[in-house]
Amino acid sequence: MKGIEKLKKDFPILKRKINGKNLVYLDSAATSQKPVQVIKAIKDYYENSNANVSRSVHKLGEEATEAYENARKTVAGLINANSEKEIVFVRNATEGINLVAYSYLLPLAPSGGKIISTVMEHHSNIVPWQFINSHGMDLEFADITKNFGINLKKLNGMVSKGTKLVTTTHASNVLGTINEVDKISKIAHDNGSLFLVDAAQSVPHMPVDVQKLDCDFLAFSGHKMLGPTGIGVLYAKEEHLESMKPFMYGGDMIKTVTLENTNFNDIPWKFEAGTPNVAGAVGLNAAVNYLKKIGLDKIRKHEIVLTKHALNEFSKLDNVSTYGPQDENKKGCVISFNVKGVHPHDVASLLDREGIATRSGHACAQPLMKRLGVKAVARASGYIYNDKGDIDSLIDGINKVKKTFGV
Repeated sequence: MKGIEKLKKDFPILKRKINGKNLVYLDSAATSQKPVQVIKAIKDYYENSNANVSRSVHKLGEEATEAYENARKTVAGLINANSEKEIVFVRNATEGINLVAYSYLLPLAPSGGKIISTVMEHHSNIVPWQFINSHGMDLEFADITKNFGINLKKLNGMVSKGTKLVTTTHASNVLGTINEVDKISKIAHDNGSLFLVDAAQSVPHMPVDVQKLDCDFLAFSGHKMLGPTGIGVLYAKEEHLESMKPFMYGGDMIKTVTLENTNFNDIPWKFEAGTPNVAGAVGLNAAVNYLKKIGLDKIRKHEIVLTKHALNEFSKLDNVSTYGPQDENKKGCVISFNVKGVHPHDVASLLDREGIATRSGHACAQPLMKRLGVKAVARASGYIYNDKGDIDSLIDGINKVKKTFGV
């Protein structure tokens, strides 16, 4: 992707010095940085149009409502939803997944059935299903292969007519693996099951078309795609949203209320109780427009080049183990690694001294850590504002870590 140096100038935080060194930000799988276009959009909303939505007939209220609903349309277009009615604004992907757990699966749990997830999931796509499991529905997890992908043959054998939901991450936040979700969708639907995709690590980085995937639900977070924190999206097919009961109750998710009864609002608003994060939606709208202007296909190609360079440089390091596919076309720009004999927290701390921001720990994926036979990893994750020079700085930093510990 051309113009990386020019693009970097859009991100004010990248001008920072950390411990006297230029910031190299390689923690975008945790949260992305924000371009000035997003920051200005939020600032402009608060300075010029701040008001509650769907309530007031005054000018500010109309502007705020228009901005909020425009964001919904923009997001629907990004993932090719049938209509904006299929877009529910939530706080993050975690809340979106919980909405499905509470509103769709919890009422079915006492009657039995089964949920199938995988061992490579983020805790957000494990813990809600354990909650449903405690209310009477079975829960099983598909394993991964030696190549760090989901074992589709075994998954296919696990899915049966009694399976209510199959769910997986589109792209692993630890391994970087890009799963064949179109094939998993077919496996689920061939058995009469619904399919949920955790797309927190895919929507920001590559084209995602919910109609082509034929998924029933898909969740992602704004803060991982240049947007602000506190805003996320649950996509759900209209038929499911119509059949599901609200997740939360209160203002704005109603049509009429008496002391005896309440009639709920139409979708998607019946799932958006109370004052929503209007500023967050405004910021997300600006973030999506920024990404679309670059092109998600170009972003994906850029990250493939970046990942190939990273995999090549890591392969030259002695006493450093990496986890995930070694084919840049089958993974996102995520490299989880360990330096022999050095705790990941120490690795990250020493890299921070060099101005390099990485993640360390279990990455909210403890079952996967156990499956990999490790307690924790260090993780570097890139995005549109990273280039090969950032990867080279990381490699130099790891070599300094090795020298410090005599590895």
